[in-house]
Amino acid sequence: MAMAHQSDAVLAAVGLAACVATVVGGTMALWLADRIHLILGFSAGAVVGVALLDLAPEALTLGREAVGVQGVMTVVAIGFLVYLIVGRTLAMLSRGEARHRGHFGAASLAAHSVLDGVGIGLGFQASAAVGLALAVAVLVHDLADGANTVNLSLEGSGDRRIAGRWLAADAVAPLVGIVASRFITPPAGVLAVVLALFAGFFLCIGASDLLPESHRRHPRPWTTVATVLGAAMIWGVVRLSGS
Repeated sequence: MAMAHQSDAVLAAVGLAACVATVVGGTMALWLADRIHLILGFSAGAVVGVALLDLAPEALTLGREAVGVQGVMTVVAIGFLVYLIVGRTLAMLSRGEARHRGHFGAASLAAHSVLDGVGIGLGFQASAAVGLALAVAVLVHDLADGANTVNLSLEGSGDRRIAGRWLAADAVAPLVGIVASRFITPPAGVLAVVLALFAGFFLCIGASDLLPESHRRHPRPWTTVATVLGAAMIWGVVRLSGS
């Protein structure tokens, strides 16, 4: 019972930290736009690092008997392609009136943040090490999510109050996902598939979204250094946590 309460306390702390990270990212987008490229670059390294160094290896360990190595890597590829297709489809659908595009983009980021929260909760069900590494990656990614939510909303509406409301929704979303994950207890084989899907999602987020966007905003060496530092941080977290 004590362990359960401790786990709940850790998840609550991670959820609150995700809320704070999202708000900080959004605030920086409002007031420190000239430094956003470093946040995006660091986030790119972190999410790619957690996919390759933590989620994929853990999925292989859990799913070796149930689905096999080839099956796990196939799910990773499916996750990558699904996220790519959904992201590009949403982009095409939101090319209409500017205000609607801003609302649609911000809403999609909030929905994605709910899934991030679910992923953190399921990661802790796999192991404390996986949960910790995934939480760190999501936290740094939430900085970029908060910034992107504000940017998309301002692009569509030009109203800081509306952008602030979407930022608040995006900030609460990871906590909602974490709470939802407490009602889900999948077997090892299913958990392996879920982790593999998130590995694919994170690879796509980093490779097709954050990396290109950070370089486009500021094609300078420090942007690349920030990306390497993000990946190195995840490597350190994985090593220290014993994953």
